[in-house]
Amino acid sequence: MNEMLEKLRVKNPHIHIHSVFDPEFQRFGEVLDVSEFVGLIEYLSLHTSVPALGNEYVPHLDELGELALVNTIIHDTFGLVPLEYGYVNGNNSKLNALEFHKSSEINVCVTPLVLLLASINDIENSAIHSSKVRAFYIPENTAIEVYSTTLHFSPCKVVDSGFKCAVILPYGTNMEFIRAKSNQGKYSEFLFKTNKWLLNHPENTRMVELNAINAILGENIEIYY
Repeated sequence: MNEMLEKLRVKNPHIHIHSVFDPEFQRFGEVLDVSEFVGLIEYLSLHTSVPALGNEYVPHLDELGELALVNTIIHDTFGLVPLEYGYVNGNNSKLNALEFHKSSEINVCVTPLVLLLASINDIENSAIHSSKVRAFYIPENTAIEVYSTTLHFSPCKVVDSGFKCAVILPYGTNMEFIRAKSNQGKYSEFLFKTNKWLLNHPENTRMVELNAINAILGENIEIYY
């Protein structure tokens, strides 16, 4: 067993932490061949930093897109739609919210981290209980596809220096705040930004101030390391 994963399991008895290579991950996404993302990993390692507090999310950086233009995995995942190549670096340790996109997402984990995931099918009566959330440890230099039916949000750090993670999505995702124009869609009430539907935990006061809907019941899960 990975030494860091074993340590995390000991420190987090409140939630079982799976490896991203375990069969349990298969309903949420799949592990990709990371060799095609070496350029992105090197760029984020050398040219980006982790903020002193909180997270920094950049939806798109031209330099990252230029490094990934010939990537066949990206071609097969998104089918040649215009894409944004961004990153999230930070210090988050809590669940705080869950979001989904009506598209897959590729994460390239430059550092080790934990993702907290659930299924869109676990939403009942316009809410989800945090007991439905599953935790997955992802080692450094690992690439994954997160399916469109998977609820996710910020990575959680597992080392003092924080985390770094590339994020690839259809272009325009997360770039503007918008609201649904009707209640026709099953999850329309959660539309929060372009191609982003968000369920907030009440403890996440920053999102409350941005008019996010509080729809996560139960504990605001925290990952300790």
